[in-house]
Amino acid sequence: MILCRAPYREAVVSIALVCLAGTQVVRAQDASPWKAVSHGGARLIAGETHRSSDGARLRAGVEIQLDTGWHTYWRHPGDSGVPPTFDFTGSENIKSVTVLWPAPEIFADGAGGHSIGYFGSVVFPLRITALDNADPSLLHLKLGYAVCGKFCLPAEADFKLSLSGEMGAEESILVAAEARVPQPVPLGAGTGLSVRSVHRERGVGHDRVVVEVAAPEAIPVDLLVEGPAPDWTLPLPQPIISAPSNAPELRRFTFDLDGLPPGANTNDVMLILTAVSPDDAIEVSTALR
Repeated sequence: MILCRAPYREAVVSIALVCLAGTQVVRAQDASPWKAVSHGGARLIAGETHRSSDGARLRAGVEIQLDTGWHTYWRHPGDSGVPPTFDFTGSENIKSVTVLWPAPEIFADGAGGHSIGYFGSVVFPLRITALDNADPSLLHLKLGYAVCGKFCLPAEADFKLSLSGEMGAEESILVAAEARVPQPVPLGAGTGLSVRSVHRERGVGHDRVVVEVAAPEAIPVDLLVEGPAPDWTLPLPQPIISAPSNAPELRRFTFDLDGLPPGANTNDVMLILTAVSPDDAIEVSTALR
């Protein structure tokens, strides 16, 4: 089921990538030059400073553009794949950088399993805290990612971009990407889309987990699950028996507690559940009892 495929701009991007390939430099503008690779490329983009009750945050993003039919991966790639890596070492006047992950889609990996990621185009929004908001900031990124079609190619890029904090030409791209980042909500909360309950069922070999999700009737929903650490490779939740006729908004999913590191304790372990529909996405952190 395709949930989150961004519009393509391959023709324009292909020309831009060929023309702009090469060493990245510091640019006092809205975006770095593209760094081209086979079947795609990437760049940094900058946006307006966002101010709220908890302080000011510089806005930026990592944009990856791929040829039609090629993909890269989410932070948990599924049965196969390699997630992007982001190294901000060498940045100046920057205290912290948080990478946000837009809602992905699930697709067959060609080997009988499933992968989780993005086709065509994706922007990973960045929330940046400066050491001193009165001074300019320089973002330095070493990016690693996979470019995959029928086969996968490793890709790397090195960027530097000055952040002015002013609204620029790429602002709408960042706003659209941020709108597709799953919103954190408590278990049972959410309007339209919510994770209602999570419970364990004891089994032989492996326990299984049953998750109940609420969504408007006839709206497709996918559910993703992550453990407390990257070495937890939990399987993709699968839909089970449909909801009772008196509750058509309810969907049930199940997955085995399999793919855990040796000796892992599953009592009160924290799980991250991401529910994705065409127009909504939420993230729920909950303890498994």
